[in-house]
Amino acid sequence: MADAPLLVPSDPEATELAHLADLADKARAYARSAKAANTQRAYAADWRHYTAWCARRGVVPLPPDPQAIGLYLADLASETPTGPRRGRSAATVERRLSGLAWTFRQRGTPLDRSDRHIKEVLAGIRRTHGRPPVQKDALLAEDVVRMLAHLDRDLRGLRDRAILLLGFAGGLRRSEIVGLDHGAEDTADGSGWVEILDGGVVLHIRGKTGWREVEVGPGTSPLTCPVAALTSWLELGRIAHGPLFRRITRDGKRILGERLSDKHVARLVQTTALAAGVRGDLPEGERRLRFAGHSLRAGLATAAEAEERVVQRHLGHASAEMTRRYQRRRDRFRINLTKAAGL
Repeated sequence: MADAPLLVPSDPEATELAHLADLADKARAYARSAKAANTQRAYAADWRHYTAWCARRGVVPLPPDPQAIGLYLADLASETPTGPRRGRSAATVERRLSGLAWTFRQRGTPLDRSDRHIKEVLAGIRRTHGRPPVQKDALLAEDVVRMLAHLDRDLRGLRDRAILLLGFAGGLRRSEIVGLDHGAEDTADGSGWVEILDGGVVLHIRGKTGWREVEVGPGTSPLTCPVAALTSWLELGRIAHGPLFRRITRDGKRILGERLSDKHVARLVQTTALAAGVRGDLPEGERRLRFAGHSLRAGLATAAEAEERVVQRHLGHASAEMTRRYQRRRDRFRINLTKAAGL
């Protein structure tokens, strides 16, 4: 009989180093998951833009130089991409700075945003270029009903009907709509799941403010009921596991396993709103810019006859002020402090 191989004890130090390396990989993965995929893509684009700017001007991007960052921000605000002089908005400049600050932290070289070279330049940009955010128009219930009439009666139309109705009734962001799974822990990239109950549907959503439950009740008509639209899509689309809303083959006959992009929701809202003649008083080019995925969310906040705190909780807003921004047609002067003060 051949001699049995000797079991040589492993080097404890090497084993510990390997274990720490494994933990470091896991820590990096968790750090990446701290930001939504869309945010990470935006931050990556910000970093590419900044490093390209540094390369053109002979600036070393790392470690961060507050003075160079200040010059970069000033250049952004006064940039002339094409034609007439037109710079980035103050909101865009601040978003770019946030992306750079996050990337610097990930690379172990934090940026001091309070440095005067950054702080004072940014304050000047806000004062010079600051303006109220441009909001998308709200789509009300009657608008959504008209939009549904322009969907085909095939698999794609069935899916898109469920997207529009669930997005409106749930007051969901477009990323929350496409991030839904059939069940809990179905996929690694999902950001929520649906639970169908006797009285309606509960959406478990991981949003910007953490997890929340969104209750979607049945509608007054089967044709406009979000619960009926969702269950029809699940049954006829044979969705029993994984992503809820998926791509469909070009011929419209097969459902693929790939999750829809959130851009599909924006395109769907725009095309159906245009087809339905929503805001027909405006030129087509301007109308297209008025609508996006957030139009569904703003529509629910505007049309819902409910207490503000209920709408706030439903939308997952951290403050009532944020909810009011979504209410395009609220009664602004219901509480008159002028009269209450005695004038």
